[in-house]
Amino acid sequence: MQVHDIPALNATLNGIATILLTAGFIYIKSGNRDAHRKVMMSAVMVSALFLVGYVTHKIMIHGVHTPFGGEGLIRPVYYTMLVSHIILAIATAYLVPRTFLLAIKGDYDRHRAWARWTFPIWYYVSITGVLVYFFLYQWWPAAKA
Repeated sequence: MQVHDIPALNATLNGIATILLTAGFIYIKSGNRDAHRKVMMSAVMVSALFLVGYVTHKIMIHGVHTPFGGEGLIRPVYYTMLVSHIILAIATAYLVPRTFLLAIKGDYDRHRAWARWTFPIWYYVSITGVLVYFFLYQWWPAAKA
């Protein structure tokens, strides 16, 4: 694997997390706590792997910003999505472990209350993470100098 492969791997991990989050939501709404627990633990692990990959990539490229090649109306759309993604991703770094810990402790009432906020934020971050990859590397890559 080379450094330029990491963003695609990270997008894949985000996509898998989105699928797992969707399954976890469906399972808990249908009352299947055991399946919910399993897929949500998997979602946490996949998201942790993503975070390792993301930080590794940033270290390997020395924090250099990947330029966005889109022009016109798509540019503010992308940057609005990116800024909201970054802010909410920072929030998930606290919300996800906190919500997870409440479940592990068996404090299901508080877990449920936290999950009402954590789930949609984490879901949005997972989906927009995949979109950021496509915007930057597939749909509107910057022209190489």
